[in-house]
Amino acid sequence: MVRKPVVSTISKGGYLQGNVNGRLPSLGNKEPPGKEKVQLKRKVTLLRGISIIIGTIIGAGIFISPKGVLENTGSVGMSLTIWTVCGVLSLFGALSYAELGTSIKKSGGHYTYILEVFGPLPAFVRVWVELLVIRPAATAVISLAFGRYILEPFFIQCEIPALAIKLITAVGITVVMVLNSMSVSWSARIQIVLTFCKLTAILIIIVPGVMQLIKGQTQNFKDAFSGRDSSITRLPLAFYYGMYAYAGWFYLNFVTEEVENPEKTIPLAICISMVIVTIGYVLTNVAYFTTINAEELLLSNAVAVTFAERLLGNFSLAVPIFVALSCFGSMNGGVFAVSRLFYVASREGHLPEILSMIHVRKHTPLPAVIVLHPLTMIMLFSGDLDSLLNFLSFARWLFIGLAVAGLIYLRYKCPDMHRPFKIPLFIPALFSFTCLFMVALSLYSDPFSTGIGFVITLTGVPAYYLFIIWDKKPRWFRIMSGKNFQYFQDLVQDHVENPQRYGLVPHHKHRQILL
Repeated sequence: MVRKPVVSTISKGGYLQGNVNGRLPSLGNKEPPGKEKVQLKRKVTLLRGISIIIGTIIGAGIFISPKGVLENTGSVGMSLTIWTVCGVLSLFGALSYAELGTSIKKSGGHYTYILEVFGPLPAFVRVWVELLVIRPAATAVISLAFGRYILEPFFIQCEIPALAIKLITAVGITVVMVLNSMSVSWSARIQIVLTFCKLTAILIIIVPGVMQLIKGQTQNFKDAFSGRDSSITRLPLAFYYGMYAYAGWFYLNFVTEEVENPEKTIPLAICISMVIVTIGYVLTNVAYFTTINAEELLLSNAVAVTFAERLLGNFSLAVPIFVALSCFGSMNGGVFAVSRLFYVASREGHLPEILSMIHVRKHTPLPAVIVLHPLTMIMLFSGDLDSLLNFLSFARWLFIGLAVAGLIYLRYKCPDMHRPFKIPLFIPALFSFTCLFMVALSLYSDPFSTGIGFVITLTGVPAYYLFIIWDKKPRWFRIMSGKNFQYFQDLVQDHVENPQRYGLVPHHKHRQILL
Protein backbone atom coordinates (compact mmCIF):
# COMPACT_ATOMS: atom_id res chain seq x y z
CA MET A 1 0.00 0.00 0.00
CA VAL A 2 1.00 3.62 -0.47
CA ARG A 3 3.24 5.15 2.14
CA LYS A 4 1.38 7.62 4.33
CA PRO A 5 3.02 11.00 4.97
CA VAL A 6 5.14 10.50 8.05
CA VAL A 7 4.92 12.61 11.17
CA SER A 8 7.86 14.97 11.42
CA THR A 9 10.37 14.48 14.23
CA ILE A 10 11.83 17.97 13.89
CA SER A 11 12.11 19.96 17.09
CA LYS A 12 9.41 22.42 18.07
CA GLY A 13 11.50 25.41 17.15
CA GLY A 14 12.24 24.12 13.64
CA TYR A 15 11.35 25.96 10.46
CA LEU A 16 10.34 22.78 8.61
CA GLN A 17 7.26 21.12 9.97
CA GLY A 18 5.69 17.84 8.88
CA ASN A 19 2.14 16.57 8.66
CA VAL A 20 1.40 16.85 12.38
CA ASN A 21 -2.10 16.36 13.82
CA GLY A 22 -3.67 16.41 10.39
CA ARG A 23 -2.34 19.88 9.57
CA LEU A 24 -0.67 20.70 6.30
CA PRO A 25 3.11 20.81 6.64
CA SER A 26 4.74 24.20 6.54
CA LEU A 27 8.04 25.95 6.01
CA GLY A 28 8.73 28.88 8.30
CA ASN A 29 7.98 29.84 11.88
CA LYS A 30 5.34 27.89 13.71
CA GLU A 31 2.02 29.64 13.64
CA PRO A 32 0.76 30.95 17.00
CA PRO A 33 -2.14 29.10 18.66
CA GLY A 34 -5.53 30.28 17.46
CA LYS A 35 -4.30 31.44 14.07
CA GLU A 36 -5.65 29.95 10.86
CA LYS A 37 -3.87 26.83 9.63
CA VAL A 38 -1.13 27.21 7.08
CA GLN A 39 -2.25 26.24 3.57
CA LEU A 40 -2.21 27.42 0.00
CA LYS A 41 -4.63 30.34 -0.34
CA ARG A 42 -7.39 30.74 -2.94
CA LYS A 43 -5.86 33.70 -4.78
CA VAL A 44 -6.45 32.62 -8.40
CA THR A 45 -9.36 34.66 -9.79
CA LEU A 46 -10.91 34.34 -13.28
CA LEU A 47 -8.51 36.92 -14.73
CA ARG A 48 -5.52 35.24 -13.08
CA GLY A 49 -6.78 31.85 -14.27
CA ILE A 50 -7.00 33.09 -17.86
CA SER A 51 -3.54 34.65 -17.52
CA ILE A 52 -2.10 31.36 -16.22
CA ILE A 53 -3.53 29.41 -19.18
CA ILE A 54 -2.82 31.94 -21.96
CA GLY A 55 0.41 33.00 -20.31
CA THR A 56 1.65 29.42 -20.21
CA ILE A 57 0.38 28.34 -23.64
CA ILE A 58 1.74 31.30 -25.59
CA GLY A 59 5.46 30.94 -25.13
CA ALA A 60 8.13 29.72 -27.49
CA GLY A 61 5.81 27.27 -29.25
CA ILE A 62 4.21 29.59 -31.78
CA PHE A 63 7.63 31.08 -32.54
CA ILE A 64 9.61 27.81 -32.92
CA SER A 65 7.05 25.09 -33.71
CA PRO A 66 6.00 26.37 -37.20
CA LYS A 67 9.32 25.09 -38.53
CA GLY A 68 8.85 21.65 -36.94
CA VAL A 69 5.24 21.34 -38.13
CA LEU A 70 6.09 22.34 -41.70
CA GLU A 71 9.15 20.08 -41.78
CA ASN A 72 7.07 17.03 -40.82
CA THR A 73 4.02 17.79 -43.00
CA GLY A 74 5.75 18.90 -46.20
CA SER A 75 3.30 21.59 -47.35
CA VAL A 76 1.81 24.92 -46.28
CA GLY A 77 -1.76 23.63 -46.50
CA MET A 78 -1.10 20.53 -44.41
CA SER A 79 0.82 22.64 -41.92
CA LEU A 80 -2.14 24.99 -41.39
CA THR A 81 -4.44 21.96 -41.15
CA ILE A 82 -2.30 20.48 -38.36
CA TRP A 83 -2.36 23.81 -36.49
CA THR A 84 -6.16 23.93 -36.70
CA VAL A 85 -6.61 20.27 -35.72
CA CYS A 86 -4.23 20.67 -32.77
CA GLY A 87 -6.25 23.71 -31.64
CA VAL A 88 -9.52 21.75 -31.76
CA LEU A 89 -7.94 18.75 -30.00
CA SER A 90 -6.50 21.02 -27.32
CA LEU A 91 -9.96 22.51 -26.80
CA PHE A 92 -11.38 18.98 -26.42
CA GLY A 93 -8.68 18.12 -23.91
CA ALA A 94 -9.24 21.38 -22.03
CA LEU A 95 -12.99 20.75 -21.84
CA SER A 96 -12.29 17.25 -20.52
CA TYR A 97 -10.03 18.71 -17.85
CA ALA A 98 -12.70 21.27 -16.99
CA GLU A 99 -15.06 18.42 -16.12
CA LEU A 100 -12.35 16.58 -14.17
CA GLY A 101 -11.31 19.74 -12.34
CA THR A 102 -14.84 20.59 -11.22
CA SER A 103 -15.59 16.99 -10.20
CA ILE A 104 -12.32 16.25 -8.40
CA LYS A 105 -11.52 19.46 -6.55
CA LYS A 106 -7.89 18.73 -5.77
CA SER A 107 -4.72 20.29 -7.12
CA GLY A 108 -2.27 18.13 -9.04
CA GLY A 109 -3.82 17.88 -12.51
CA HIS A 110 -2.91 14.68 -14.40
CA TYR A 111 -1.40 13.09 -11.29
CA THR A 112 -4.50 13.56 -9.14
CA TYR A 113 -6.91 12.27 -11.80
CA ILE A 114 -4.81 9.18 -12.53
CA LEU A 115 -4.50 8.53 -8.77
CA GLU A 116 -8.26 8.81 -8.23
CA VAL A 117 -9.15 6.60 -11.22
CA PHE A 118 -6.34 4.09 -11.76
CA GLY A 119 -4.65 3.95 -8.36
CA PRO A 120 -1.24 4.74 -6.86
CA LEU A 121 1.13 2.88 -9.23
CA PRO A 122 0.23 4.74 -12.48
CA ALA A 123 0.03 8.01 -10.50
CA PHE A 124 3.51 7.48 -9.07
CA VAL A 125 4.91 6.67 -12.52
CA ARG A 126 3.29 9.89 -13.79
CA VAL A 127 4.90 12.12 -11.16
CA TRP A 128 8.20 10.21 -11.46
CA VAL A 129 8.37 10.99 -15.18
CA GLU A 130 7.22 14.58 -14.58
CA LEU A 131 10.01 15.11 -12.07
CA LEU A 132 12.80 13.45 -14.06
CA VAL A 133 11.84 14.25 -17.67
CA ILE A 134 8.78 16.29 -18.54
CA ARG A 135 9.12 19.43 -16.42
CA PRO A 136 12.91 19.82 -16.60
CA ALA A 137 12.85 19.23 -20.38
CA ALA A 138 9.84 21.52 -20.96
CA THR A 139 11.40 24.30 -18.88
CA ALA A 140 14.72 23.83 -20.69
CA VAL A 141 13.02 24.09 -24.12
CA ILE A 142 11.08 27.25 -23.33
CA SER A 143 14.03 28.85 -21.54
CA LEU A 144 16.38 28.14 -24.48
CA ALA A 145 13.98 30.08 -26.69
CA PHE A 146 13.98 32.85 -24.06
CA GLY A 147 17.77 32.97 -24.14
CA ARG A 148 17.94 33.05 -27.96
CA TYR A 149 15.34 35.78 -28.43
CA ILE A 150 16.56 38.05 -25.64
CA LEU A 151 20.06 38.02 -27.19
CA GLU A 152 18.81 38.46 -30.76
CA PRO A 153 19.02 42.31 -30.79
CA PHE A 154 22.70 42.12 -29.76
CA PHE A 155 23.74 39.65 -32.49
CA ILE A 156 21.94 41.01 -35.57
CA GLN A 157 24.80 40.48 -38.00
CA CYS A 158 26.14 37.18 -36.63
CA GLU A 159 25.17 33.87 -35.09
CA ILE A 160 24.49 33.87 -31.35
CA PRO A 161 27.07 31.72 -29.48
CA ALA A 162 25.45 28.60 -28.04
CA LEU A 163 27.19 29.08 -24.70
CA ALA A 164 25.86 32.65 -24.39
CA ILE A 165 22.31 31.37 -24.98
CA LYS A 166 22.66 28.73 -22.28
CA LEU A 167 24.19 31.11 -19.76
CA ILE A 168 21.46 33.76 -20.13
CA THR A 169 18.93 30.91 -20.07
CA ALA A 170 20.34 29.71 -16.74
CA VAL A 171 19.92 33.23 -15.32
CA GLY A 172 16.29 33.35 -16.51
CA ILE A 173 15.50 29.97 -14.94
CA THR A 174 16.99 31.07 -11.62
CA VAL A 175 14.95 34.30 -11.61
CA VAL A 176 11.74 32.34 -12.23
CA MET A 177 12.52 29.91 -9.40
CA VAL A 178 13.22 32.76 -6.96
CA LEU A 179 10.03 34.58 -7.97
CA ASN A 180 7.86 31.50 -7.39
CA SER A 181 9.55 30.88 -4.05
CA MET A 182 8.84 34.38 -2.75
CA SER A 183 5.18 35.18 -3.38
CA VAL A 184 2.10 33.66 -5.00
CA SER A 185 0.50 37.07 -5.45
CA TRP A 186 3.46 38.65 -7.20
CA SER A 187 4.01 35.60 -9.37
CA ALA A 188 0.36 35.79 -10.47
CA ARG A 189 0.47 39.58 -11.02
CA ILE A 190 3.60 39.34 -13.15
CA GLN A 191 1.90 36.55 -15.11
CA ILE A 192 -1.00 38.88 -15.94
CA VAL A 193 1.40 41.57 -17.22
CA LEU A 194 3.36 39.03 -19.27
CA THR A 195 0.13 37.66 -20.73
CA PHE A 196 -0.61 41.08 -22.23
CA CYS A 197 2.97 41.15 -23.56
CA LYS A 198 2.35 37.78 -25.22
CA LEU A 199 -0.87 38.96 -26.86
CA THR A 200 0.96 42.09 -28.01
CA ALA A 201 3.67 39.95 -29.61
CA ILE A 202 1.02 37.91 -31.43
CA LEU A 203 -0.78 41.06 -32.63
CA ILE A 204 2.49 42.56 -33.89
CA ILE A 205 2.67 39.57 -36.25
CA ILE A 206 -1.04 39.14 -37.09
CA VAL A 207 -1.86 42.77 -37.98
CA PRO A 208 0.89 43.19 -40.64
CA GLY A 209 0.02 39.72 -41.93
CA VAL A 210 -3.64 40.65 -42.43
CA MET A 211 -2.53 43.83 -44.19
CA GLN A 212 -0.40 41.69 -46.51
CA LEU A 213 -3.43 39.53 -47.32
CA ILE A 214 -5.48 42.65 -48.10
CA LYS A 215 -2.72 43.73 -50.51
CA GLY A 216 -3.03 40.38 -52.28
CA GLN A 217 0.13 38.69 -50.99
CA THR A 218 -1.24 35.16 -51.37
CA GLN A 219 1.38 33.58 -53.62
CA ASN A 220 2.58 31.20 -50.88
CA PHE A 221 -0.95 29.78 -50.53
CA LYS A 222 -1.25 28.71 -54.16
CA ASP A 223 -1.13 24.92 -54.49
CA ALA A 224 -0.97 24.92 -50.71
CA PHE A 225 -1.02 21.12 -50.41
CA SER A 226 1.75 20.55 -52.92
CA GLY A 227 5.33 20.38 -51.73
CA ARG A 228 7.95 17.91 -50.79
CA ASP A 229 6.67 14.44 -49.97
CA SER A 230 6.27 13.61 -46.31
CA SER A 231 5.42 10.17 -44.96
CA ILE A 232 2.31 9.74 -42.85
CA THR A 233 4.56 8.25 -40.17
CA ARG A 234 6.03 11.73 -39.63
CA LEU A 235 2.64 13.21 -38.74
CA PRO A 236 3.01 12.28 -35.04
CA LEU A 237 6.12 14.49 -34.89
CA ALA A 238 4.18 17.34 -36.50
CA PHE A 239 1.43 16.63 -33.97
CA TYR A 240 3.98 16.86 -31.14
CA TYR A 241 5.22 20.25 -32.35
CA GLY A 242 1.68 21.58 -32.74
CA MET A 243 0.43 20.23 -29.42
CA TYR A 244 3.58 21.50 -27.71
CA ALA A 245 2.68 25.01 -28.86
CA TYR A 246 -0.82 24.58 -27.38
CA ALA A 247 0.42 22.87 -24.21
CA GLY A 248 -0.54 24.73 -21.07
CA TRP A 249 -4.35 24.43 -21.12
CA PHE A 250 -4.07 21.85 -18.29
CA TYR A 251 -2.03 23.97 -15.85
CA LEU A 252 -4.97 25.63 -14.11
CA ASN A 253 -6.01 22.15 -12.92
CA PHE A 254 -2.68 21.88 -11.13
CA VAL A 255 -3.72 24.70 -8.78
CA THR A 256 -7.42 23.84 -8.29
CA GLU A 257 -7.16 24.30 -4.51
CA GLU A 258 -6.01 27.89 -5.07
CA VAL A 259 -8.80 28.85 -7.52
CA GLU A 260 -11.67 31.01 -6.32
CA ASN A 261 -15.04 29.35 -7.00
CA PRO A 262 -13.45 26.55 -9.11
CA GLU A 263 -16.78 25.16 -10.35
CA LYS A 264 -17.34 28.31 -12.43
CA THR A 265 -13.85 29.74 -12.78
CA ILE A 266 -12.10 26.67 -14.25
CA PRO A 267 -14.51 25.96 -17.19
CA LEU A 268 -14.90 29.66 -18.01
CA ALA A 269 -11.15 30.38 -17.89
CA ILE A 270 -10.40 27.32 -20.06
CA CYS A 271 -13.01 28.11 -22.72
CA ILE A 272 -12.09 31.81 -23.02
CA SER A 273 -8.37 31.02 -23.15
CA MET A 274 -8.58 28.26 -25.76
CA VAL A 275 -10.74 30.30 -28.16
CA ILE A 276 -8.30 33.23 -27.96
CA VAL A 277 -5.21 31.03 -28.40
CA THR A 278 -6.55 28.88 -31.27
CA ILE A 279 -7.67 31.88 -33.34
CA GLY A 280 -4.41 33.68 -32.57
CA TYR A 281 -2.22 30.72 -33.53
CA VAL A 282 -3.91 30.00 -36.86
CA LEU A 283 -3.83 33.70 -37.83
CA THR A 284 -0.16 33.93 -36.79
CA ASN A 285 0.79 31.03 -39.06
CA VAL A 286 -1.20 32.55 -41.93
CA ALA A 287 0.66 35.82 -41.32
CA TYR A 288 4.02 34.05 -41.51
CA PHE A 289 3.21 32.60 -44.93
CA THR A 290 2.13 35.96 -46.37
CA THR A 291 5.77 37.03 -46.18
CA ILE A 292 7.92 33.90 -45.83
CA ASN A 293 7.71 30.93 -48.21
CA ALA A 294 8.08 27.35 -47.05
CA GLU A 295 11.77 27.03 -47.95
CA GLU A 296 12.71 30.26 -46.14
CA LEU A 297 10.74 29.28 -43.05
CA LEU A 298 12.59 25.96 -42.83
CA LEU A 299 15.93 27.81 -42.94
CA SER A 300 14.99 30.26 -40.18
CA ASN A 301 16.01 29.66 -36.54
CA ALA A 302 13.76 32.49 -35.32
CA VAL A 303 10.65 32.67 -37.52
CA ALA A 304 9.10 35.67 -35.77
CA VAL A 305 12.32 37.69 -36.15
CA THR A 306 12.64 36.78 -39.84
CA PHE A 307 9.03 37.90 -40.39
CA ALA A 308 9.56 41.18 -38.49
CA GLU A 309 12.76 42.02 -40.39
CA ARG A 310 10.86 41.72 -43.69
CA LEU A 311 7.92 43.96 -42.74
CA LEU A 312 8.61 46.11 -39.69
CA GLY A 313 11.97 47.72 -40.39
CA ASN A 314 13.56 49.28 -37.31
CA PHE A 315 10.58 48.28 -35.17
CA SER A 316 11.56 44.64 -35.77
CA LEU A 317 13.92 44.88 -32.77
CA ALA A 318 10.86 45.00 -30.50
CA VAL A 319 9.70 41.55 -31.65
CA PRO A 320 12.47 39.45 -30.04
CA ILE A 321 12.01 41.42 -26.80
CA PHE A 322 8.27 40.68 -26.72
CA VAL A 323 8.92 37.04 -27.64
CA ALA A 324 11.49 36.76 -24.84
CA LEU A 325 8.93 38.16 -22.37
CA SER A 326 6.43 35.68 -23.75
CA CYS A 327 8.83 32.81 -23.09
CA PHE A 328 9.55 34.13 -19.60
CA GLY A 329 5.81 34.11 -18.87
CA SER A 330 5.56 30.47 -19.92
CA MET A 331 8.50 29.57 -17.72
CA ASN A 332 6.86 31.36 -14.79
CA GLY A 333 3.42 29.80 -15.34
CA GLY A 334 4.84 26.29 -15.78
CA VAL A 335 6.93 26.41 -12.61
CA PHE A 336 4.03 27.98 -10.66
CA ALA A 337 1.70 25.14 -11.65
CA VAL A 338 3.99 22.11 -11.60
CA SER A 339 5.45 22.90 -8.19
CA ARG A 340 1.89 22.32 -6.93
CA LEU A 341 1.88 18.89 -8.56
CA PHE A 342 5.01 17.92 -6.60
CA TYR A 343 3.46 19.41 -3.47
CA VAL A 344 0.32 17.26 -3.89
CA ALA A 345 2.31 14.11 -4.77
CA SER A 346 4.42 14.57 -1.64
CA ARG A 347 1.29 15.10 0.42
CA GLU A 348 0.03 11.74 -0.89
CA GLY A 349 3.31 10.06 0.08
CA HIS A 350 4.68 9.61 -3.46
CA LEU A 351 7.57 12.07 -3.13
CA PRO A 352 9.80 12.98 -0.16
CA GLU A 353 7.86 14.61 2.67
CA ILE A 354 9.91 17.78 2.46
CA LEU A 355 8.29 18.63 -0.91
CA SER A 356 4.86 18.87 0.76
CA MET A 357 5.96 21.74 2.97
CA ILE A 358 4.82 25.33 2.49
CA HIS A 359 6.21 28.54 3.91
CA VAL A 360 4.20 29.93 6.81
CA ARG A 361 4.48 33.58 5.79
CA LYS A 362 4.81 33.34 2.01
CA HIS A 363 2.37 30.43 1.54
CA THR A 364 4.49 29.03 -1.30
CA PRO A 365 5.58 25.36 -1.69
CA LEU A 366 9.22 26.44 -1.42
CA PRO A 367 10.99 23.02 -1.54
CA ALA A 368 8.82 21.87 -4.47
CA VAL A 369 9.97 24.93 -6.43
CA ILE A 370 13.63 24.56 -5.46
CA VAL A 371 13.88 20.90 -6.52
CA LEU A 372 13.19 21.85 -10.15
CA HIS A 373 16.27 24.07 -10.45
CA PRO A 374 19.13 21.52 -10.56
CA LEU A 375 17.13 19.07 -12.70
CA THR A 376 16.35 21.80 -15.25
CA MET A 377 20.00 22.89 -15.35
CA ILE A 378 21.12 19.33 -16.07
CA MET A 379 18.61 19.08 -18.93
CA LEU A 380 19.58 22.52 -20.24
CA PHE A 381 23.27 21.69 -20.67
CA SER A 382 22.80 18.11 -21.87
CA GLY A 383 20.35 18.22 -24.80
CA ASP A 384 19.29 19.99 -28.00
CA LEU A 385 15.87 21.51 -28.62
CA ASP A 386 14.47 18.95 -31.11
CA SER A 387 15.42 15.86 -29.12
CA LEU A 388 14.12 17.46 -25.90
CA LEU A 389 10.76 18.17 -27.56
CA ASN A 390 10.25 14.58 -28.76
CA PHE A 391 11.67 13.30 -25.49
CA LEU A 392 9.16 15.10 -23.28
CA SER A 393 6.18 14.88 -25.66
CA PHE A 394 6.00 11.08 -25.57
CA ALA A 395 5.61 10.92 -21.78
CA ARG A 396 3.42 14.03 -21.53
CA TRP A 397 0.75 12.97 -24.04
CA LEU A 398 0.77 9.35 -22.88
CA PHE A 399 -0.36 10.35 -19.40
CA ILE A 400 -2.68 13.16 -20.54
CA GLY A 401 -4.44 10.65 -22.82
CA LEU A 402 -4.64 8.23 -19.89
CA ALA A 403 -6.07 10.91 -17.56
CA VAL A 404 -8.78 11.85 -20.06
CA ALA A 405 -9.58 8.16 -20.58
CA GLY A 406 -10.14 8.11 -16.82
CA LEU A 407 -13.00 10.59 -17.28
CA ILE A 408 -14.80 8.01 -19.45
CA TYR A 409 -14.16 5.35 -16.82
CA LEU A 410 -15.60 7.60 -14.08
CA ARG A 411 -18.78 8.12 -16.09
CA TYR A 412 -19.49 4.38 -15.80
CA LYS A 413 -17.95 3.68 -12.41
CA CYS A 414 -19.43 6.72 -10.61
CA PRO A 415 -22.52 7.80 -12.59
CA ASP A 416 -23.91 9.73 -9.59
CA MET A 417 -20.76 11.79 -8.98
CA HIS A 418 -21.44 15.52 -8.70
CA ARG A 419 -20.44 17.06 -12.04
CA PRO A 420 -21.06 20.84 -12.17
CA PHE A 421 -19.63 20.88 -15.72
CA LYS A 422 -20.38 17.94 -18.02
CA ILE A 423 -19.34 17.44 -21.65
CA PRO A 424 -20.53 15.01 -24.38
CA LEU A 425 -18.72 11.67 -24.11
CA PHE A 426 -17.36 11.76 -27.67
CA ILE A 427 -15.07 14.68 -26.74
CA PRO A 428 -12.88 12.82 -24.21
CA ALA A 429 -13.11 9.64 -26.30
CA LEU A 430 -11.76 11.32 -29.43
CA PHE A 431 -9.06 13.22 -27.53
CA SER A 432 -7.72 10.24 -25.56
CA PHE A 433 -7.74 7.98 -28.63
CA THR A 434 -5.81 10.56 -30.68
CA CYS A 435 -3.21 11.07 -27.93
CA LEU A 436 -2.60 7.37 -27.36
CA PHE A 437 -2.54 6.58 -31.11
CA MET A 438 -0.01 9.33 -31.81
CA VAL A 439 2.14 8.23 -28.87
CA ALA A 440 2.21 4.66 -30.19
CA LEU A 441 2.99 5.80 -33.75
CA SER A 442 5.79 8.09 -32.54
CA LEU A 443 7.75 5.05 -31.34
CA TYR A 444 8.06 4.17 -35.02
CA SER A 445 8.62 7.74 -36.26
CA ASP A 446 11.44 8.62 -33.85
CA PRO A 447 12.42 5.43 -32.03
CA PHE A 448 15.50 6.92 -30.34
CA SER A 449 14.07 9.98 -28.54
CA THR A 450 10.65 8.50 -27.82
CA GLY A 451 12.28 5.17 -26.92
CA ILE A 452 14.34 6.89 -24.22
CA GLY A 453 11.16 8.50 -22.90
CA PHE A 454 9.47 5.09 -22.90
CA VAL A 455 12.34 3.44 -20.98
CA ILE A 456 12.42 6.22 -18.37
CA THR A 457 8.67 5.85 -17.95
CA LEU A 458 9.09 2.11 -17.28
CA THR A 459 11.72 2.80 -14.61
CA GLY A 460 8.91 4.29 -12.54
CA VAL A 461 7.55 0.79 -11.84
CA PRO A 462 10.59 -0.60 -9.95
CA ALA A 463 11.05 2.84 -8.34
CA TYR A 464 7.50 2.60 -6.97
CA TYR A 465 8.18 -0.75 -5.31
CA LEU A 466 11.60 0.37 -4.05
CA PHE A 467 10.65 3.73 -2.55
CA ILE A 468 6.94 3.33 -1.74
CA ILE A 469 6.02 -0.33 -1.17
CA TRP A 470 9.24 -1.67 0.39
CA ASP A 471 8.90 -0.94 4.10
CA LYS A 472 11.95 -2.85 5.37
CA LYS A 473 14.57 -0.50 4.01
CA PRO A 474 18.15 -0.85 5.32
CA ARG A 475 19.04 1.19 8.37
CA TRP A 476 21.71 3.18 6.47
CA PHE A 477 19.05 4.25 3.93
CA ARG A 478 16.75 5.55 6.65
CA ILE A 479 19.64 7.34 8.41
CA MET A 480 20.75 9.06 5.20
CA SER A 481 17.19 10.19 4.46
CA GLY A 482 16.87 11.62 7.95
CA LYS A 483 20.20 13.44 7.70
CA ASN A 484 19.26 15.03 4.37
CA PHE A 485 15.95 16.18 5.83
CA GLN A 486 17.67 17.64 8.91
CA TYR A 487 20.32 19.37 6.74
CA PHE A 488 17.66 21.12 4.65
CA GLN A 489 15.77 22.17 7.77
CA ASP A 490 18.90 23.64 9.34
CA LEU A 491 19.79 25.44 6.10
CA VAL A 492 16.36 27.09 5.85
CA GLN A 493 16.41 28.04 9.53
CA ASP A 494 19.82 29.68 9.08
CA HIS A 495 18.53 31.65 6.04
CA VAL A 496 15.57 32.92 8.06
CA GLU A 497 17.51 33.82 11.21
CA ASN A 498 20.62 35.22 9.48
CA PRO A 499 19.46 36.68 6.16
CA GLN A 500 22.35 39.18 5.91
CA ARG A 501 24.83 36.30 5.68
CA TYR A 502 23.23 35.30 2.36
CA GLY A 503 22.69 38.83 1.04
CA LEU A 504 18.97 38.73 1.87
CA VAL A 505 16.82 41.58 3.18
CA PRO A 506 15.18 40.79 6.57
CA HIS A 507 11.56 39.82 6.08
CA HIS A 508 10.08 42.75 8.01
CA LYS A 509 11.73 45.21 5.60
CA HIS A 510 9.94 43.86 2.55
CA ARG A 511 6.79 42.43 4.07
CA GLN A 512 4.60 44.83 2.05
CA ILE A 513 6.26 43.80 -1.19
CA LEU A 514 5.77 40.08 -0.73
CA LEU A 515 2.27 39.93 0.72
